[in-house]
Amino acid sequence: MIDWQQIDTVLLDMDGTLLDLAFDNFFWQVYVPQHYARLNSLSEPEALALLADWIGRHQGTLNWYCMDFWSDELGLNIAALKRQVAERIGYRPGAEAFLAALQASGRRVVMVTNAHPDALSLKVERTGIDRYFDALVSSHQYRAAKEEQPFWERLSEAHPFTPERTLLVDDSLPVLGSAQRYGIGHLWSILHPDSSVPARPHTRPFPAIDQFDTVQPR
Repeated sequence: MIDWQQIDTVLLDMDGTLLDLAFDNFFWQVYVPQHYARLNSLSEPEALALLADWIGRHQGTLNWYCMDFWSDELGLNIAALKRQVAERIGYRPGAEAFLAALQASGRRVVMVTNAHPDALSLKVERTGIDRYFDALVSSHQYRAAKEEQPFWERLSEAHPFTPERTLLVDDSLPVLGSAQRYGIGHLWSILHPDSSVPARPHTRPFPAIDQFDTVQPR
């Protein structure tokens, strides 16, 4: 269980933690390859294989999360394509109630996301998730992804927090590892970030949340 008495600040990821990662996985694994295949006279499997290799080379960097970068690289309007399927954006089960309980607890709550600011704005527009936060931080503001130490250094300058009394919940193991190196004291992962596929087995080095109703703040 989360030791809430030891936590003053809560840092929360967005995609795969609070919002269902099924939207993003559908977008990048199905919708973008469909459009890229059509644009370049490829089959969809050819486009998917090409994009998976291309995107994988940038994994963990700011480019990987940058809509402007991929619009330029792929010759597609990524922001416009996201709007076309925005009805798929939604909360993970129990996430909104968890956010409301956090807000009522009086703790400072900050969103920390690698999402591009335009993607963040779209998801705020669709969900109203911003109402639960004291601040929304995109790694693009700091020109460093959460996997990189400069992100945490710049975050602590802009939104000071005591690392050992801070909780981070994130579905990404590399991000949690980066936060651990920075000294954040309470680190939790997510077992089921994408509702369209089975939950991940808990074989990870960090404790993991299955249902938010089991970790309600006190």
